[in-house]
Amino acid sequence: MPETVSLSSTAATSHHCASASPAAGALVAAAPRGAAPSRGHRIRSRIGVGPAGGFYPAPHRYQLYLSEGCPRSLRISITLGLLGLRDSVTSTLLTGPSGTPDACAALRAAYEATWHHYDGPLTAPALCDRWSGRVVSNHTPDILRDLGELPGCRDGNGLPRLHPPFLAADIDTFRVFLDRNLTPAAGSTARSAALDSLDRQLASNQHALGDELTAADVDLWVALTSLGTEDVLSLYGRLRDYVRRLGARPAFHEAVRRV
Repeated sequence: MPETVSLSSTAATSHHCASASPAAGALVAAAPRGAAPSRGHRIRSRIGVGPAGGFYPAPHRYQLYLSEGCPRSLRISITLGLLGLRDSVTSTLLTGPSGTPDACAALRAAYEATWHHYDGPLTAPALCDRWSGRVVSNHTPDILRDLGELPGCRDGNGLPRLHPPFLAADIDTFRVFLDRNLTPAAGSTARSAALDSLDRQLASNQHALGDELTAADVDLWVALTSLGTEDVLSLYGRLRDYVRRLGARPAFHEAVRRV
């Protein structure tokens, strides 16, 4: 089936941490860590070879644009490390119009190649196809799932199964829970209740949803570290140890340095 791009002009849930003015072509400063994404145009194509079509999962075909200080970009960077994709998926960090003008111009060209007369904001994270020069997706949950479709990420190669099918619904529900209760903008009562619940959950589980590392752990670790210093977790010993344990893994601490 031919490769197509799925577009939506609805001003709904475009996940971005940095945007640029379409007229000026300049990157606006990244939104505060944990801030809700601004509204804008969504591009939600997929990597895959199923009946619905999609972009073919080939190595060295895709490029990621990430935004400095952005929790969603940090989640993607960690996932690249966990899946061993750093050498086969290029990633470019956007730091601002003066710091990365060429990267901002390249991302603008990708949006304009994807959507005729595109008048929405540029958004990052964005997954782009280097073969066609188009944006595949600027929807972070889809990007995170599709990275696991790339060559070398299938079961049986020793890499973690970040999105096992039997946990798909739980991972989505857990992400909604974190977005609602565990951001710097969440109310203190809701945040404290969430931290207490998560801390008790780790009494019987090594990871967020059981004994195996999944995408839920990437979401939880980024949410916890986005709250600020370790003092925030001073009353939650299990969560504090969890953050330190995962942070010692190369995929996590290297991603922090990159994003």
